[in-house]
Amino acid sequence: MRWGQKDNLTMAIYTLRDLYIQSVGSYASRCMSSMYGGESQTYAGFSDKVEATAELFRLAGLSSGDKVALLSNNMPNWAVSYFAAVTSGLIIVPILPDFSTPELDMIIKHCGAKALCCSDKLYTKVSKETIDGLNVVLRTKNCGITYMKEGVEPGKFTPPKPDDVAAIIYTSGTTSKPKGVMLTHANLVAQIEMDYDLFNVFQSDVFLSILPLSHTYECSLGMLLPFYSGASVVYLDKLPTASTLMPAMRDVRPTIMLSVPLIIEKIYKSQVRAKFMKNETLKKMYGWPWFRKLVHRMAGKKLRAIFGGRLRFFGIGGAKLDFDTEQFLVESKAPYGIGYGLTETAPLLAGGVPGNIRFRSTGKILSRIEARLENLNVETGEGEIVVLSPSTMKGYYENPSATKDVFTEDGWFRTKDIGRFDSEGNLYILGRVGNMIVGPNGENIYPEEIESVINSHFLVTDSIVKENNGKLIAHVHFNRFELERRYHDLKDSINSRMAEIRSELKAYVNSKVSKSSQIAEIEEQENGFEKTPTQKIRRFKYVNPKPLKKVNENPKKKQ
Repeated sequence: MRWGQKDNLTMAIYTLRDLYIQSVGSYASRCMSSMYGGESQTYAGFSDKVEATAELFRLAGLSSGDKVALLSNNMPNWAVSYFAAVTSGLIIVPILPDFSTPELDMIIKHCGAKALCCSDKLYTKVSKETIDGLNVVLRTKNCGITYMKEGVEPGKFTPPKPDDVAAIIYTSGTTSKPKGVMLTHANLVAQIEMDYDLFNVFQSDVFLSILPLSHTYECSLGMLLPFYSGASVVYLDKLPTASTLMPAMRDVRPTIMLSVPLIIEKIYKSQVRAKFMKNETLKKMYGWPWFRKLVHRMAGKKLRAIFGGRLRFFGIGGAKLDFDTEQFLVESKAPYGIGYGLTETAPLLAGGVPGNIRFRSTGKILSRIEARLENLNVETGEGEIVVLSPSTMKGYYENPSATKDVFTEDGWFRTKDIGRFDSEGNLYILGRVGNMIVGPNGENIYPEEIESVINSHFLVTDSIVKENNGKLIAHVHFNRFELERRYHDLKDSINSRMAEIRSELKAYVNSKVSKSSQIAEIEEQENGFEKTPTQKIRRFKYVNPKPLKKVNENPKKKQ
């Protein structure tokens, strides 16, 4: 494959090593990355660190094919560890920072890592027994050695091949224990190419990185893509709350940001909608479409200024965006893009960019990817999304049964997501195959769509919808901060009004969903839901596991 023929980039790129050689050679003097408020590094300075770190791996006895675990908060040296491994033919294993100690130990042991690159904040989360089993531990803060096994022979490196595994990424486990997704050099190179075809990134672009780099979404689109393009990335070393994001955006003035729905939903709910929920008059006026659109247009101008005034792409992915928040983004004319993908596909499969967005859609299938719908419902056009993509994983590490389960006989990848296409090829995601509920009249009900409506209510944080004796029950974690603000801080007052609150929410939801998706009961989830490291609810903990049901061929047809 020959690509990258833009500006002064003309060499063929087949592996991440090829990508590295080209970028550090072409952009040597340009700023590559920095910590917000800290020092920056050029592409040339980055290259020096990569070479030095790779040599430490070799001296510690690692050879091509060995694994390097990477457990670190976002920082410029995260990329140093990553490229030091993949350019040497080693396999990088990025680990989400929010995994527990037992999960971390399990992952490091399961993949057979010989080295660990770890940030100071996370080092204590790894057990001493696990540390003692490694050849070397490096601190990402300064790429220095914390621990090295004595008496090992130096290893040997060979340049990686396109089909060699570059990374093993453990899924966050919404429905089961984490599985190691094996992505090859060719997978990741193809992903960068398709991402660039979807949205061009330039040397002048400045990224503000706020999502964990250990997540494939941020790693591919927020690190590898700007690295290929010669752009600069600024890392935020704190959680992306409103109080930390606002000053950073004002100072950095990013042109590109990537986000998950939760972040922009919180900004919308706290900075825009909350102002109109304080009294019944404002609430009623906000319900008038012409007034809401006017308010959203004005709020959009203010938010663009808060974002620094240069933002040209605000990418949203990782979960479903709630209805009201997307409506705000459309009416405020925000430069948002939206995408759909999985860790197993490195990740992006479909995407829409500013100026080419269809409301509630995840955009069109990317270039070089084929998609089809299996178990098609001929009446609704809904079916399981199955894809043939050059960025699809090699398989799950040491898990052949799980690998076999997600591939068709002709080699296409089963996403296990249900979707439909419109006449223009835009993809709409409805829900997971395993979560679908078959209603009493045979209709297909997607709890994720109902949950999106529930979560759009300003008093709600999270929810899960499940079926019980033919009725839909919503378990809801209410936003206590908003409840206290609405009911004037007394806990007893909130509790005495909970029946009223649940009734109000039920009416709100049922006014926005179809007849078959009407909620029968709402129950409060007082302590919140157990979540994965990527902040998705561990659904299997709350919904009784059932055999996967295929989409009905004709759900309304009676025999």
